[in-house]
Formats: sequence, structure tokens, C-alpha cells
Amino acid sequence: MAKEDYYQLLGVARNASDDEIKKSFRRLAMKYHPDRNQDNAEAEEQFKKVKEANDILSDPKKRAAYDQFGHAGVDPSMGGGHGGANFSDIFGDVFGDIFGGGGSRGRGGPQRGSDLRYNLEITLEEAVAGTEVKIPIPTLVSCKPCDGSGATKGSKVTTCATCQGHGAVRMQQGFFSVQQTCPTCRGAGKQIKDPCRSCHGQGRIQETKTLSVKIPAGVDTGDRIRLAGEGEAGETGAGAGDLYVQVNVKDHPIFTRDGANLYCEVPISFPTAAIGGDVEVPTLSGKVALKIPQETQTGRLFRLTGKGVKPVRGGAVGDLLCRVRLETPVHLSKEQIDLIRQLEESLTGGGSKHSPQAHGWLDGVKQFFDKIGL
Repeated sequence: MAKEDYYQLLGVARNASDDEIKKSFRRLAMKYHPDRNQDNAEAEEQFKKVKEANDILSDPKKRAAYDQFGHAGVDPSMGGGHGGANFSDIFGDVFGDIFGGGGSRGRGGPQRGSDLRYNLEITLEEAVAGTEVKIPIPTLVSCKPCDGSGATKGSKVTTCATCQGHGAVRMQQGFFSVQQTCPTCRGAGKQIKDPCRSCHGQGRIQETKTLSVKIPAGVDTGDRIRLAGEGEAGETGAGAGDLYVQVNVKDHPIFTRDGANLYCEVPISFPTAAIGGDVEVPTLSGKVALKIPQETQTGRLFRLTGKGVKPVRGGAVGDLLCRVRLETPVHLSKEQIDLIRQLEESLTGGGSKHSPQAHGWLDGVKQFFDKIGL
């Protein structure tokens, strides 16, 4: 099931300010808080959803990634975002924020980098045969001067004295005992005395990297290619996220694809349809001659076995199905019009022999009018 849009969950516009997002989140968090909705699983689930939406939209980098790449950049089911948090973590995060606590992570230690999504458009020919493409990915990468630690080489990284390396602390707020991100280390669990000058202690820098992606033969729109470890670098040395390349096959001027089969329409002339003949039709592997038998009606489907697509997940090669369409001649000369009239008179003289469908239809119309008294 598709995930709900974060902006819709919070009831704000996509260009909403940080204050608007914060106000809407606090209102919804109090509305769906478990203490106000005891034994209400639906309210608890909604509480988690708005919390997740706020975590993403209140973080400028994550919000930018979400706006650009959609849920794939922050989707918990793919390792990013906040899907791994238990309810007590979420509870602590919300009230830590409401009561003025620092941070919004809610879990100790450096976080794995966010997953990213890249929408790739390819041609039908590339999808059927497979290809290799180079794609630019703007992302956060591990800082080389400090090897992602955030600390200047040779300096020490110490355990945070406030949270003892847990990244979170517990606070008593009246009758609530809540957990919130450590205000000293902001959830890292460590303190950097001498921050790296390149990344300013973040362990990551913004960079656009170019990746070479192999697209296997047979892919189709909706298929997704996972490149492990090619997403955003994690915080201060944590593992990188993954990159998901979402495939979209462009519309083709001749062929339409349906699974392993291809379809195309082939216009044929009236003489060819009437007396038969050969028509040259294209396939993805070259031209072939399609034999049209005499008395072919428009809309008839011809199958060219093995001229379709071999599915990426295995299976037999599909077929090419050609649907013929009778093309009515245009821009006729006077001589041609006279010849067609002569042909029409000749065909009409044969009664229903030459046009059984038309006569059958007219008989049906007559019976219908007789039935209703017209």
C-alpha cells in the first residue's frame, strides 16, 4: 500500500514554513497522544505517522531529499527514516520537542544514511535489449579528510559525558518520564573536541557523484534496481543508505508493451485487404513480411511468435501482435472516384454475397424497428 504524503499527514502546503510545520505537528501530536486515546490503536498509529512526517519535514536535508526523491529517500521500509523506532522512542521524541528538549532523533548513536531514489527514463529498445547508463546523484558522501568521523585526524573522539554514549537522556516532566535526544551530543553518543574543517564535524559533505548503472534486458516501467551503499553516507562513520533506480520506459511511436508481448497497428489498403498480399512490418530485431490473406477484415490480429520481449525475471520470449487497420483512400482523382463507383455497383449487384456483415447488420436494424413499431 502506498505511503501517505507527509505534507497531507500534517495538513500543510508543500511550501509551508518551518513554524507552520511545527505548529501543525504539535496540534496533531496532542490530539492523537495515547494518554488521550487509551486503547485506541488507530490513534496510536496516526500518532506515529505524524511523528514520522515531522521528523522528515522539520529536517532541511531530509525535507529536500523527500521533495526530490519521494518516500524512497526516507522510507523506513528501505532502511532510512525513522521506521525502526519503537513507541517509547517516538513518545520521548515528541515530548522532548514539545517541552523544549533538543534534537529530533530519539535514538542513540550515529544513524545509517538515507536511501535515495533516482527516476530513470529509457527507451523501449534499451529496456528490451538492456543497457548501461551513467547517472548523476547529488548526495551526502563520507568526508575523506576525516574518514567520516567528523574529527580532525589525530584528534580524539570521546564518549559523551551527559548520556554516557547512549545518545539519549531521560527527563521527568511532571508525571511523565520521557526520553529525548541528548542535548550535548545531539544523539551521536560522542563528542568531538577538534572538528574536521572540511565537514565541520558532520562526517559528511554534499557532493554529486556519477554512477554507472547496468540495466538488465527485459525491464519494464515500475521495475526498481537497488544499488547497495550508494545512498547518503551515514552520520559520523555509520553505514551508507542504498540507491533505488526507478525505471520508466518511454512511450514508443510504433509499439505498445504489455508484459512480454508487443502490439502494433498496421495500416493496409483496401485492395490488399480484399485480395491479399504481403506487408512489411517492423520488429525490434528488423523487418519481416506479414502475409495478409484475402478478405481480411479491419481489426484482425496477426501473431508473430517470438518477436516480443524476454522478461527480466525469466520466462519465454513474448510475441508481436499486429492489428491491421483498413485505410480509406484519400485525395482521390475523378477517375479513381468513377472506378470506385463502378466497383460499388458491381458489389451491390451481388446482394449479400460480397458484404455479409453489412447485410446482417441491416437485417438486425430492420427487425429492431419492426419490434418497436417504427
